[in-house]
Amino acid sequence: MRLKEELKKSGYFWLPLAEERKIPGVITITDGGNIDLEIVGIFEEIIQELNLVVNEKNEYQRIIGNIEQYGFVTLENCFYKFKNVSLGGIAKSFLFVNKAFIGFNYSYQETILFDNFQFSVEGLDEWIGISGIKVERPFEKNEALITYSQPEEILLNLNNEMKLLITFSWIPPNFPNIKEAKISQKTYFKLLSEEKRPADDFFSIAYKISTLLCFAIDQTVCIDHASTIYETNSQDIEDTAVSISIYFGSLGYSKIAPEIVFYKMLFRFGESQEAAERIINKWIEFYDVIEPALSLYFSTKIGAYQYLDGQFLALAQALETYHRRTSEDKLMDDNIFKELTESLINQCPEEKKDWLSGRLKYGNEIPLRRRIKAIIEPFKEFFGTYKERNKLISNIIDTRNYLTHYDQSLELKALSGIDLHYICSKMEAIFQLNLLQKLGFKKEEIKTIYDGFNNMKRKIKGES
Repeated sequence: MRLKEELKKSGYFWLPLAEERKIPGVITITDGGNIDLEIVGIFEEIIQELNLVVNEKNEYQRIIGNIEQYGFVTLENCFYKFKNVSLGGIAKSFLFVNKAFIGFNYSYQETILFDNFQFSVEGLDEWIGISGIKVERPFEKNEALITYSQPEEILLNLNNEMKLLITFSWIPPNFPNIKEAKISQKTYFKLLSEEKRPADDFFSIAYKISTLLCFAIDQTVCIDHASTIYETNSQDIEDTAVSISIYFGSLGYSKIAPEIVFYKMLFRFGESQEAAERIINKWIEFYDVIEPALSLYFSTKIGAYQYLDGQFLALAQALETYHRRTSEDKLMDDNIFKELTESLINQCPEEKKDWLSGRLKYGNEIPLRRRIKAIIEPFKEFFGTYKERNKLISNIIDTRNYLTHYDQSLELKALSGIDLHYICSKMEAIFQLNLLQKLGFKKEEIKTIYDGFNNMKRKIKGES
């Protein structure tokens, strides 16, 4: 989760069943959604005194707090990073917090349920490409006219019985201001459900949608805002609609904020607005099928590998896993293979049967060469002649086998240096082309993306 400014607030914290025993502390939330709680003392003293039950790992499902400026805060899934026992002096302890809900205190064992969840992602404004700001500047009159008309919300239906609302907020200029007039607009996604659902359902969909933006924008982008509106019937609260800000660490975080350039995106919302509902639904549905492959692909985009060797192996495994998860290709019919393996094992000496069974377990899997060829085939026009495509496949196989087994006989065939960089770019483009196809992009649409100003052609041509 991207945070432009660190949030650090002092307050008092307590366990849900021991509200009268508050401990002073400081909560700190830093860029990346990292949440730390520093407390004076430890909760164990209170637990022992009141005979409270905590699990064996000393994890706290929920800690409640009241912090300066924001009021109540609910901290979920907490555990000690460092525990300091007092021997007469002041002892500080530190806890890791998985999620923070600022603005509300959930009661003991209350399941956190949402019917709405608003979030924003870096680059969302540029990807949606809809603005209500209009500027007229006739130079001959030496004047400027700036107007704003809030764009209409866009409602998309999701297959999981949620709705996805694309909404626009804006900040009017300060008045009066003799030096500057500024209008700001920000685009948000808002997930809506008629029935209240576990919060994790919303977190899961929001994460999948944010990864779709990573793919479409061709950059690592992070969620930079998350909140919900909680409707309460409490008589102690004047306004029954409580706004809760939500902080959490998200996968795919990059320390370096991306530079969003609209013309380098693979596709934008405006270019596929009519198909947006289909694309988002297909991505959410397809994500669960190829999640391991996507995790490997995105790991190479966030700079998880210091060396090209690691990046190459991750991409090779991503392509292999993608094909395995999306294809039922086998060397032979499963029934024939089963009969063959049973026959071989029956004829094998007893002491070697376990060994042979292990060797034959994946014997019906097609080789990596055939998998790579299959996922290149629909886009062969982008990868040159038959000879050039075969060379590309051989380079991938030989380099992968060498970097996996370090067989000296393959050392001279394996790529390194700038050649390894170029083949990584080609493999990334192969993965992107297959994802576009799975999302329902037609052949001519993919050709338009290939011919566009994004980086795909340069990746394939070895110019990136």
